[in-house]
Amino acid sequence: MGPKTTKVYETLRERLASGKYAPCDKLPSERALVEELGIGRTALRQVLARLVAEGALEVRGRSSYRVPGAVSVERPTGVEPWRIHGERDLYDNRWVKLQLWDVEPPGVKRFEHHVVRLHHVAVTAVIDDQDRVLMMWRYRFVPQQFGWELPGGIVDQGEDPADTALRETVEETGWRPKSLEHVVSYQPMVGMVDSPHEIFVGHGAEKVGEPTDLEEAGHIEWVPLADIPGLMARGELLGSGTLVALLHILAARRTQGLTAAQ
Repeated sequence: MGPKTTKVYETLRERLASGKYAPCDKLPSERALVEELGIGRTALRQVLARLVAEGALEVRGRSSYRVPGAVSVERPTGVEPWRIHGERDLYDNRWVKLQLWDVEPPGVKRFEHHVVRLHHVAVTAVIDDQDRVLMMWRYRFVPQQFGWELPGGIVDQGEDPADTALRETVEETGWRPKSLEHVVSYQPMVGMVDSPHEIFVGHGAEKVGEPTDLEEAGHIEWVPLADIPGLMARGELLGSGTLVALLHILAARRTQGLTAAQ
């Protein structure tokens, strides 16, 4: 980094350390930081990338940065990762890849472990001004069950997950979110399956037409958030992406309520 870039890095570091940017706060846009700090966008992105690598910031969607949430537990040290000696394909098509990995856990004899690779997925929970979430009532033939789901789908090669989230919501429901915020990335079956999931929350939406993805579309309804615990108890929320997104929203609202009450 040059002197100017280093100064900007130190400025942002000081703001994070002093609490000017508090845990869970969203940083100003790149455009706003470029204008305020008098730095080029390329140099600014170098600074932000360094802060992300150091764990001081998190990337949320396209060019959106957030301060990580405050936690009291420390990351354990001295725990060794598994060693990966190699991998080989057993089956591969456009939907799923089955592999055998040659692995060696610490202190354990090496062995072969099955690994299933699936697609990168984006799921969106769109909330309106009446505290309702946009959902679809669908039939899933694998569990042979009807249930409520959020719109979502596969991230195409080279596609930004935020673009996937917007596209799939429009295709499956006919509603276009007015804003999208990335809230969490996770793996649904981390022990054997590689299937990255990106969860987005949208606020407000406009009807732009009818669903165009007839295979994926089902009965569409704005479901009150107050109904989510009951639907969960009835086993009518299908898919980990739907559950993770809705539980995130409910947990965030509970935390906001507790903070406001203090």
